[in-house]
Amino acid sequence: MHDLRPLLTLAAALLLAACGHAPVKNNAGHARPAESWPTVAPSNPAAANAVLMRALGLVGTPYLYGGNTPESGFDCSGLVAYVYRDVLDLRLPRSSRELAQVQGPRIDPGRLAAGDLVFFGSRGNVSHVGIYVGEGRFVHAPSSGGTVRLDSLGGPYWQDHYTGARRVLN
Repeated sequence: MHDLRPLLTLAAALLLAACGHAPVKNNAGHARPAESWPTVAPSNPAAANAVLMRALGLVGTPYLYGGNTPESGFDCSGLVAYVYRDVLDLRLPRSSRELAQVQGPRIDPGRLAAGDLVFFGSRGNVSHVGIYVGEGRFVHAPSSGGTVRLDSLGGPYWQDHYTGARRVLN
């Protein structure tokens, strides 16, 4: 009988990966310190409010790699795609890599507005996405075994792994 431990270890590592999609280069810089988040009004407040209310309403939904519905659970890009499709009938790409390449302005961290997409990774590569809600906070589906939650961009991990943002609401 073969030793299955190496295969099980690899499977566990893949399941614990937070939104492990193919990386994309993005050199937008680091997030701002927690105490310096200005309030920037979205260009479409009604749409931004609808997105935020739907995203915040999904807090607590289980994480599921490849998940894209409240019933099955969400991974990071599944959450983003679901919220924008459900609320605004806006069809966004399904992976964090593709979302980072969506047309629209790249946003300086000091100019983030509610509804902007925020991206994370390492060495300029995007591997995770969330929805900015304001005051330095974002909603996302972070990892296997977890749930959709609200986090601070100023937190040590997120600040160190912030790669940029995109505005999809006009």
